[in-house]
Amino acid sequence: MRPAAGAGPADAPALIATPAAPATATLQTPRARWLRLPRPCVLCGQWDHQGLCGDCEQRFLATAPARCPRCALPAPTDAPCGACLREPPPFARCITLADYGFPWDRLIGRFKFQQQPELAALLATALQAAVQRHATAPLATVILPVPLSPQRLAERGYNQAWELARRVATGLGLPAEAGWLLRLRDTPHQVGLSREARERNLRDAMWVAPEGQRGLAGRQVALVDDVLTTGVTAAAASQALLAAGAAGVQVWVLARTPAPGS
Repeated sequence: MRPAAGAGPADAPALIATPAAPATATLQTPRARWLRLPRPCVLCGQWDHQGLCGDCEQRFLATAPARCPRCALPAPTDAPCGACLREPPPFARCITLADYGFPWDRLIGRFKFQQQPELAALLATALQAAVQRHATAPLATVILPVPLSPQRLAERGYNQAWELARRVATGLGLPAEAGWLLRLRDTPHQVGLSREARERNLRDAMWVAPEGQRGLAGRQVALVDDVLTTGVTAAAASQALLAAGAAGVQVWVLARTPAPGS
């Protein structure tokens, strides 16, 4: 099976790992047997033994553009872009799997808005591979999801960022905490809003719980979300984490929305 996008190391994780065969047939669990069955690719429908077929993996993940390490926008080199040099975001680094466009926009939309949380395993493993390729010191020691408000969580039934964060944390052998960073109040949907409107929405919306303040002191934090658009949400969350005592914050997202006009 081909590695994920641009993966150089031979041990980069496959997009859906097929469990090793047990020593005896009597030890096989129903889930282990199910994971080895062919299934349609989530993008093209071609039957394969993983969630993303080899052809789609090669087509959509085999190459990755150079990106600004701070905001993750495509750039001529892997050096910080001019905008981030002029006005650095509060997070030290952003790692993304791909640009927010075909086919990731459709896949993330299904995961986030169409009640398909089962896509979290495939997406989290792909994100983990991107993190392992691009992570630099200082490394994160705890993983947090961008929170939803209680109202939005009740409406959706799950926090897509937590579904990603907890799986990436398991894959990397790191702790994940769902209750340290909270969104105190419900805010209007951010889709389609300008940067200024997003900033108004999120003003004083993020808060670190007391147990989070104790746990964050001096630690490097990875903040996980599905999409980075303007960076306003990630910035508000990062500012709250830094104010609570975190030593640094990096952002890990599935997709980065391209700059307007790019």
